[in-house]
Amino acid sequence: MATEIVNFGCRLNSYEAEIIRQKASQAGLDEHEVIIFNSCAVTKEALRQAKQSIRKAARNNSKAKIIVTGCGAQTNPELFSTMPEVSFVLGNAEKLEVASYNAIAADFGLQKYEKIRVNDIMEVQEHAPHLIDSVEGKARAFVQIQNGCDHRCTFCIIPFGRGPSRSVPIGAVVRQIEQLCTAGYKEIVLTGVDLTSYGADLPIKSDLGILIQNILQLVPQLPRLRLSSIDSIEVNDLLFELLAFEPRLMPHLHLSLQAGDNLILKRMKRRHLREDAIAFCTKLKEKRPEIIFGADLIAGFPTETEEMFNNSLALIKECGLTYLHIFPFSAHEQVPASKMPQIAKAKIKARAAKLRAAGEQALQLHLASKVGKIENILVESNQKGRGEDYSPVKLPAELNYIPGSIVQKTIIAHDKSSLLI
Repeated sequence: MATEIVNFGCRLNSYEAEIIRQKASQAGLDEHEVIIFNSCAVTKEALRQAKQSIRKAARNNSKAKIIVTGCGAQTNPELFSTMPEVSFVLGNAEKLEVASYNAIAADFGLQKYEKIRVNDIMEVQEHAPHLIDSVEGKARAFVQIQNGCDHRCTFCIIPFGRGPSRSVPIGAVVRQIEQLCTAGYKEIVLTGVDLTSYGADLPIKSDLGILIQNILQLVPQLPRLRLSSIDSIEVNDLLFELLAFEPRLMPHLHLSLQAGDNLILKRMKRRHLREDAIAFCTKLKEKRPEIIFGADLIAGFPTETEEMFNNSLALIKECGLTYLHIFPFSAHEQVPASKMPQIAKAKIKARAAKLRAAGEQALQLHLASKVGKIENILVESNQKGRGEDYSPVKLPAELNYIPGSIVQKTIIAHDKSSLLI
């Protein structure tokens, strides 16, 4: 039996789930009934959902040993260790080490192994590359190039779950991508906690633009390279030029914007103004008209007035945002924003709904604009795919496309959520 992994949160967790699967299998955990929860700590709600899922899994399979790891386990180990359903708690560094799973495998039935194995993530100074040659059930592969964050946004617990920013050397990233291309992957997504901080900690200073330039030059067989979330204020000239003119770098960016009001951005300790975000999107759209922007936006940050909220709402049109991740503010008790004057939950919920409605309207306009155009579609399954700008595409099942292949088709319509061919 294979170890079951329940994943929460970001794309980085999705990538690390494959490393966890690999390490757990090497340690022989597949011979036991084990469920590993790779948790998220971005909000209180994320922690609540993890606990709820753990209890449900224990009810459905009382014989299974439950291991909890991820950012929730790193920042709140006692929260999970006190749950009777949980056998072991691993930190974010420990979850990537085969030694952790070897110790757990040796302890089955003995209960001598310490329940909590979570060390100080802030002491971790290097990020060892982890090579995987496949990603289970996926048409695209994620490659982790960076971990941790040196910034201290007032709403964010993630630096304390991930530790300081540390980068994977260029050579190791290139080798991983070459390996995945050999395995048949045609699209690679570069992922990390703070992508645009890449390279500053390496012995020979580098940056994200230099890394991308090396990947494209050294792996010519890779047709599609994509970035996960980036911080637009940290985009330098080289990275901008690549985003604007490199056809193998996909025309879709997910931006860490969080708000569209300058005072709220200041209280969040963000490093950009709303004018910076608008100027970046406008300039890049002028250079590459087909590029599409997604963004993270927080609804109901402490002290947010109606006028401040309307500035965030207006940012959707002013930046031309299409794919939105809306987060109703839910303060983690360990972050500074939890001590600020809070907004009523009903008001937060209503504001989040308005942001989602505006995002849905923007998506409809975008999908309509694609009708009649030819798209290069990465097949995710025999019924689903994604265009170069990450537009979802529904594929006729009877055509039986091969997952992972790229097909060129004309868009004939959309059904409000996906393009149709």
